Amino acid sequence: MASIGPGNETSTKHEQILQYIQSLKIGTKISVRAIAKELGVSEGTAYKAFKDAESSGLVSTKERIGTVRIDRKRREALDQLTFGEVAEIVEGKLFGGAAGLDKTLHKFVIGAMELDAMLRYIDESSLLIVGNRIGAHRCALEEGAGVLITGGFGTSEEVIRIADERSLPIISSRHDTFTVASMINRAIYDRLIKRKIMLIEDIVTFSRPADVLRAGNTVADFHRLSLETGYFRFPVVDERNRVIGMMTAKDAVGSPEDNILDKLMTRQPITAAPNITVTSAAHTMAAEGIDLLPIVDRHRKLLGVVTRQEVLDAMRFAGKQPESGQTFEDLMWTGFMATSGMSGADELGIAYKGTVSPQMSGSLGMMSEGLLATLMTQAARRMIRETAKRDYLLESMTTYYVRPVQIDSEITIIPKALEMSRKFTKLEIEVKDAKGLAAKAMLTAQMIDPY
Repeated sequence: MASIGPGNETSTKHEQILQYIQSLKIGTKISVRAIAKELGVSEGTAYKAFKDAESSGLVSTKERIGTVRIDRKRREALDQLTFGEVAEIVEGKLFGGAAGLDKTLHKFVIGAMELDAMLRYIDESSLLIVGNRIGAHRCALEEGAGVLITGGFGTSEEVIRIADERSLPIISSRHDTFTVASMINRAIYDRLIKRKIMLIEDIVTFSRPADVLRAGNTVADFHRLSLETGYFRFPVVDERNRVIGMMTAKDAVGSPEDNILDKLMTRQPITAAPNITVTSAAHTMAAEGIDLLPIVDRHRKLLGVVTRQEVLDAMRFAGKQPESGQTFEDLMWTGFMATSGMSGADELGIAYKGTVSPQMSGSLGMMSEGLLATLMTQAARRMIRETAKRDYLLESMTTYYVRPVQIDSEITIIPKALEMSRKFTKLEIEVKDAKGLAAKAMLTAQMIDPY
């Protein structure tokens, strides 16, 4: 048997650490030093594994709390927070109930009322936000709720004991109640927006083994696998399941059946991480002209594959979903409406009209140049969606600012299609106010398949 080199030995220890972390009970507190001592590895190796475990959702490290084994987060529940995440958001200090930090809470209750009235709203898996009211702390824990104490106050030893017994966190934050509620609401709102963003890991079934070839396989093996699956492109992996090449029908053309794939395959193929967006994967596949993309971890080990059709289907699905939270671009566009019959528009006659609000101002009191450019790209995107039922990925944009735009001015944005094909588009965009032309842009973009 071949000896294991230093690199492989480190990789093996890395995997052993991850497996050990997965075997731990949810809520267990762990440390780099303890793991290194338990498994007989260096602290540097343990630290690298910890970082991988954190990015994979196996552990969570919180300030003043430490590293805790948690359940892997589901993106479908991104709008829900755990007690540990709340503690991090409000810069909190944990007094007790550390074992319950990974529990998910379903609502928040602000304790700004008499205790009897407060109890009507407190139930299991809720979080009471209250000040220095020890009686309320105790009652909330007895009802199965966690406690967030505002104003930097503490609590009694008895309350801490109850929190530890029931595995319900009791957290203290130096911020006042209004600030704490605002911070939590902002975090939930951001998660609603993130849920709209679809990642590769949302559409690839990593538990399903991918069809692969080995470097020592032959052209005959490629043809056999192609006949069985109906596909003509496969990743080539080594003995450790790391992607080392890509084999396609084009590579196999004209080669004898006994030729080894190692001599024919395309080396260092394009791969992607599981946490990239579906849109990014679509852009890569379109730009490189590939129909299958291997999904790998940081060590290039194969996790799965995604086809171009799967990516496009996911984008169509995402495009039809209702909006869940407004982004800054959405907020900027609020108040702009499509209009027709504008002078200067092309034969499609599409234009968008709206008013420049004070929030759109820049440092000199005029409309922000960056925001104006964003509005032009927004108008272009909406025009392409309405006319071609497609979307685009911006490649370049050259903007000319003819003169400043005053606050409270009514402006009209007119996108004109100079060239539009299945793959590319070129647009000219004009911004006009009461005085005439104020700005102009030339935009080129890569078209992506229709929704």
